[in-house]
Amino acid sequence: MTEPELLWTPSAERIERATITRYQAWLERERGLRFDSYDELWQWSVDDLEGFWSSICEFFSVRFETPTSSVLGHREMPGTEWFPGARVSYAEHIFRGKRDDAEALIHASELRELSSWTWGELRRQTAAIAAGLRARGIGEGDRVVAYLPNIPETIAAFLACASIGATWSSAAPEFGARSVVDRFAQIEPKLLLTVDGYRYGGKDFDRRKIVAEIAGEMPSLEHVVTLGYLDGSGWENGFLGDDSDLAFAQLPFDHPLWVLYSSGTTGLPKAIVHGQGGMLLEHMKKMHLHIDAQPRDRVFWFTTTGWMMWNFLVGVLFTEASIVLFDGNPGHPDLGTLWDLAEQTEMTCFGTSAAFIASCMKTEIEPKQGRSLAALRSVGSTGSPLSPEGFRWIYDQLGADTWLFSTSGGSDVCTAFVGGVPTLPVYLGELQARGLGAGVQAWDPDGRPLVGEVGELVITEPMPSMPIKLWGDEDGSRLRESYFDFYPGIWRHGDWIMITERGTAVIYGRSDSTINRGGVRMGTSEIYRAVLAAPEVVDALVVDVPKQGTDGWMPLFVVLRDDEQLSDELVAQIKRQVRQDCSPRHVPDEIRQIAAVPRTLSGKALEVPVKRILMGMPADEAASRESLANPAALDYFVGLAKSE
Repeated sequence: MTEPELLWTPSAERIERATITRYQAWLERERGLRFDSYDELWQWSVDDLEGFWSSICEFFSVRFETPTSSVLGHREMPGTEWFPGARVSYAEHIFRGKRDDAEALIHASELRELSSWTWGELRRQTAAIAAGLRARGIGEGDRVVAYLPNIPETIAAFLACASIGATWSSAAPEFGARSVVDRFAQIEPKLLLTVDGYRYGGKDFDRRKIVAEIAGEMPSLEHVVTLGYLDGSGWENGFLGDDSDLAFAQLPFDHPLWVLYSSGTTGLPKAIVHGQGGMLLEHMKKMHLHIDAQPRDRVFWFTTTGWMMWNFLVGVLFTEASIVLFDGNPGHPDLGTLWDLAEQTEMTCFGTSAAFIASCMKTEIEPKQGRSLAALRSVGSTGSPLSPEGFRWIYDQLGADTWLFSTSGGSDVCTAFVGGVPTLPVYLGELQARGLGAGVQAWDPDGRPLVGEVGELVITEPMPSMPIKLWGDEDGSRLRESYFDFYPGIWRHGDWIMITERGTAVIYGRSDSTINRGGVRMGTSEIYRAVLAAPEVVDALVVDVPKQGTDGWMPLFVVLRDDEQLSDELVAQIKRQVRQDCSPRHVPDEIRQIAAVPRTLSGKALEVPVKRILMGMPADEAASRESLANPAALDYFVGLAKSE
């Protein structure tokens, strides 16, 4: 396999400064473990799980109120038991060692001017909310659900729940009522935190009627507490309690911390439960060793509270870095908004999605035009595979000394298990490495590991942040079916991945939406890269619909720039590009123009639901419309299915 273009190599100063370098030196000094490469360190971390995770606890001084004599009780997946008998507090480790006058977070929104909270303010707000929750009878194990935007009060509310042992779950205020109820009602919450409304794209959205509808469908609710965000009034009178004392309940390692949800594109979303201890250790490891968040860093990721990247961003607070929050439309008034924020906050890490980078490319945004981004040292990308063109654009626009780390993971583990390592080079189109403690491999259908070939992404060893359960799945059957049935006892994630001989990785999209033509499999991301090379095309969706007695029907749907029409010349151009960049077998059978690609609220294209609709499945069974950013976009495919 030809080695791709080298885009970035960390400087000697950067390598020396990196926390992972100090960690390796500590391993050699304290445990006599010497590793001459990252790959050797990674191999040890998955071969010796007890040694690796105990070293994370020791190196980062994790405090167990009730210690344990072992790292692993039951090792097999599913049902792995971590740190049996240990008691710990996620929130305590967030706050410990932080000076009251130090900066905790910076925040901006379409409703509020750019401002910041100190650790003292975050502590006071968290304590006051915790007291308010306790006064309403909320305690260990009770579920608190939040219909709140990405603002500081939401961070404080989550930490308040974590501090008293309540279980948190959040959804963004733009979610429709049905989508929220489908998620929250499953876990039978006792208290709902909500806003009166929000502003997006310059327009105000009053959510009070929606909130009443949501509350009316959750009989377990005893309290609804409103934050006046749209009207600026703050928490409703009488909610906040005494802010003088913030106490931390010491909880079992696997005590439920939060509930996340699968995308909800088919059926009822899976309610994924993560434990206090598992998320504590995973995010300690990830933010320090892989994101390399350090004192005076300001780490940003564009996200809403309905995506796991919000929970991930909160984890940065385990470090000495501060975080940057933004609530609003990243394209209002144009796609320069977040780059303006990067300049205004002196952001050091700009976290975004591959879709945002692609949009900036298409609209010819120049981040450094008229802006000083001198503080910006790294860019993170997730959500979908970042194209090689996206890699090149970052370096062309932001400079050769930028560390670009493309990452891949999921809500299922609330982390990235393939992605950034600050001491490794960056190659065009590749993720730098597998994460420490993450036994990621590419497997063929018979369970044989592959190198240099595309296979199913599997995780062969347990991770502490794997779900402790799916809510309501009393016998564990849904958990096994979701992750462990395809390869018994092995986590199958549902993505195509290639691990190179250098230990880097390429993600090719969802394995259940891969295009298989004549036995030649190809990820949809490769086809999109070829299609989007046409300047007239701004978005695309491709599916492979089985048809008996044929190789299947492979339509390509394209969204064109305003005032463009799909001409015969453009169809021929797109087909030539796919033939050239992918293979003759993967040239679409036909190309159709559509108004919009249907996407989830986190930006993922609905490849599998569209495929199912075109195979005859009713739309409401194929996709939950209220989990979509643009539900009307499904109507075209419903009509097409009826006409076929």
